[in-house]
Amino acid sequence: MKTMLRSALAAVALAMLPLAPAAAQSPAEFYKGKAVDLQIGYSAGGGYDVYARLVARHIGKHIPGNPTVVPKNMTGAGSLKLANWLYNVAPKDGTVFGMIGRGTGFDPLFGIKGAQFQGTKFNWIGSANDEVSICVSWHTSDVKTFDDLRQRELIVGGTGASADTDQFPKILNAVLGTKMKIITGYPGGNDIGLALERGEVKGRCGWSWSSVKATHQPWLDEKKINILIQLSLAKHPDLPNVPLIVDLAKTDEEKRILRLVFARQVMGRPFLAPPGIPADRVAALRKAFMDTMRDKEFLAEAEKGKLEITPVSGEDIQKLVEEVYATPAEVTTKATELLRVEKKK
Repeated sequence: MKTMLRSALAAVALAMLPLAPAAAQSPAEFYKGKAVDLQIGYSAGGGYDVYARLVARHIGKHIPGNPTVVPKNMTGAGSLKLANWLYNVAPKDGTVFGMIGRGTGFDPLFGIKGAQFQGTKFNWIGSANDEVSICVSWHTSDVKTFDDLRQRELIVGGTGASADTDQFPKILNAVLGTKMKIITGYPGGNDIGLALERGEVKGRCGWSWSSVKATHQPWLDEKKINILIQLSLAKHPDLPNVPLIVDLAKTDEEKRILRLVFARQVMGRPFLAPPGIPADRVAALRKAFMDTMRDKEFLAEAEKGKLEITPVSGEDIQKLVEEVYATPAEVTTKATELLRVEKKK
């Protein structure tokens, strides 16, 4: 009888083995032999794309199991399309992560139509840098300085309602009285650059200084663009004489609104994964990201491409996002009102 009972128990145990959840695998076991998609919310050739592809070339060797990391572009609405997809559609197993605009994760706070996610529920993986952005005008424009921008209209290119290229000029117009007109709908920053050369637009606002240096150094050397203002919480050492946005606020309310909007600059090039991924895989991706930021081959390639690397950990970004989402309602309401202007499709 005992022998029959032991046999029956063994059979039951064996029958249950195939039902063991995949989550029981270690990250190395899970990722071994797999391909991981790195989705990029902008078109090829722009600053976000350049950073994402650089990370894709190196992070695989730091993820346990050494999966192949494949960069792909999913453009639309200034990366809002990708944010929604990551949150609602993408696999929740760690085989997909992405890079979106630094402000896109805060879209629900600002009442951006179409934002279908809660930013605090993403698994933030890390940021390649703590960013300073700028507003520029083309050399043929009659807008040469920030003071000119308060007196004369500047037509600027945008990539979508949730993107810095659209939100930043709206905030400057509303808070500081600038006169920027936004032509939105370009697939990515590289497309705005081409529009500048063709004369379709005369400026760009919300352009990462690191991206300018990496992708358009000849424009700086040949003085084809005028740098009008810095958009961040602190000046970049390269630009000591260019005015800083938060220094121009005249009231406490203006300061709080500007700090709310430009806090995103700390997560200048953010990588994130969908919610619901097993915690050990999230930890593995975060560690792999920071290990990549210290990788000598990665840093050498970044230096060659003139890409600033001032990394911020996934844990710190997660904390920042939670803090921003906890901003007093009266401040977010006011900022939302300033951004709630009908957008061109």
